[in-house]
This record gives sequence, C-alpha cells and structure tokens, in this order.
Amino acid sequence: MLRGVLGKTFRLIGYTIQYGCIAHCAFEYVGGVVMCSGPSMEPTIQNSDIVFAENLSRHFYGIQRGDIVIAKNPSDPKSNICKRVVGLEGDRILTACPSDFFKSHHYVPTGHVWLEGDNLQNSTDSRYYGPIPYGLIRGRIFFKIWPLSDFGFLRDSPNGQRFSDD
Repeated sequence: MLRGVLGKTFRLIGYTIQYGCIAHCAFEYVGGVVMCSGPSMEPTIQNSDIVFAENLSRHFYGIQRGDIVIAKNPSDPKSNICKRVVGLEGDRILTACPSDFFKSHHYVPTGHVWLEGDNLQNSTDSRYYGPIPYGLIRGRIFFKIWPLSDFGFLRDSPNGQRFSDD
C-alpha cells in the first residue's frame, strides 16, 4: 500500500514539474496576457486595457518601428513599461521634451531602441531616459483583448509617421 501511495505521489510531482516547465516556456517564449496601466499610450491603449503580448519577435529581432512593446523600466527594473518603438539602432530621432523649448536630435546606438508613448504630453519615455537596450524588451503587443468594444488588432500611432528623422 505504501508503495502505491509513493508511486502516485511521485507521478503527481513529475506531472506538476512537466506542466510547470511547459507553462514557463509558453509564457517566456510564446507570449501572455498583460494589463496595461497609465495614460502614456492613450488613445491606443487606455488605462486597465488587457492585451496579448507575443515574445517571439524579441528573440528573433523582429521588432520594427511602430510596434508597441513591453519593456523593463530602465529607471525601475521591477516594473514594466508599455511604449511604441519610434527608432531602431542607427536612427536619428528628432525630439522635443515638454520641458524643452527647442527640439534636439538623438542617435540610437547599436543594440538599442527609442521608445515613446502615444500620449506625448503625458509619457515618461526615451525622451527622458534615452535609448533602451534591446535586451530590456519583454514582448510585442499586437492584440487588444479587453474591453470587448476594442477587441482586435491595435491601430497605428495617432502621432502619424513619427518614426525617424530621415
């Protein structure tokens, strides 16, 4: 009897570890559901919207200008930020911070991206902390799940083609 109980216990532990590994790989490499907070991506993503973020693009360097990404906050690595990719490595970006009277040019170095929120007046982004290392990107958001009235693929930036200063 003890042998049967131990056998079932070890089988249960084995299945738990297997399914845990599968779940970890799915969330780390495939993607997952994310709730976005804050006003920086309005009107594209509202506070408390629920979106799907896929993680394959970051592993295969498939991030493009105009993509909305989840990245580790360079000022606080324990939190994530949701921003739009405005520039890729080698791009020259023309920016104007709300506190700046004049516009300035910034170059995106190798291995970095330039991120900005769609709500430029209410976004802490690369205009404040500079280019973001590509390694801080966690995933690419492309589909809105909630609210159901906005269910579907995300729309383009309301700021037009503000992706680089060619």
